[in-house]
Amino acid sequence: MSSTSEAAGFVLAGGQSSRMGCDKALLPFAARPLIAHALSLLREAGLPASIAGANPQARALLASSAPVVDDPEPGLGPLAGICAALRSTSTQYAVFLPVDLPLLPASLLAYLLHHARVTGHAVTVPSIAGFSQTFPAVIDRAALGALEAALHAGTGGCFSAFQSAAACLDQPIGAVAVELLAQSGQVTHPLGLPPLRWFLNLNTPADLRCAEAFVNRRSPADRVSWS
Repeated sequence: MSSTSEAAGFVLAGGQSSRMGCDKALLPFAARPLIAHALSLLREAGLPASIAGANPQARALLASSAPVVDDPEPGLGPLAGICAALRSTSTQYAVFLPVDLPLLPASLLAYLLHHARVTGHAVTVPSIAGFSQTFPAVIDRAALGALEAALHAGTGGCFSAFQSAAACLDQPIGAVAVELLAQSGQVTHPLGLPPLRWFLNLNTPADLRCAEAFVNRRSPADRVSWS
């Protein structure tokens, strides 16, 4: 695959974490905070990693892990963090990873970026079981204007904004079928988890326990190589 020097990675970490009951970015998972897992995934994919948005109470702690791009419009959700991150970078592409998807393999992030460069899509996301996922997402900086318009219109969430931005650039969203990548060996998971498990969002304590169970079923050697 091609160099990632024209791309930057951002962890979206500004959510309220209301269902979890505490800031997910600092939540321990497999012996490390979730933010550490997310930053490691981006770096393993060959990307310089930053944090997009941060709860004010946790900002100082997060800033010790990676540069933090402040959200000038807090309270408007992850799309505001995406726009702030795109404004902050001079790279053509930005790869966005939520803090609560620790089971994703880094090879998927690298492949999505490769696919975006080859196809020229302004927005590239994975699909699983025929359904496009909102994240992780690879976004061309050319989509920034349309994303900002969608943000200030307040007409929908991130995926709706991605659709609007792609349409403004006269493109469809680039959706990559993850199952086909896994079957062909183009993307692999260090723990051997099937693709459907990769997209487990840790929104509640029950989700956290489920993800921990997946990790703990593997051997200690596998857990070291994954972390």
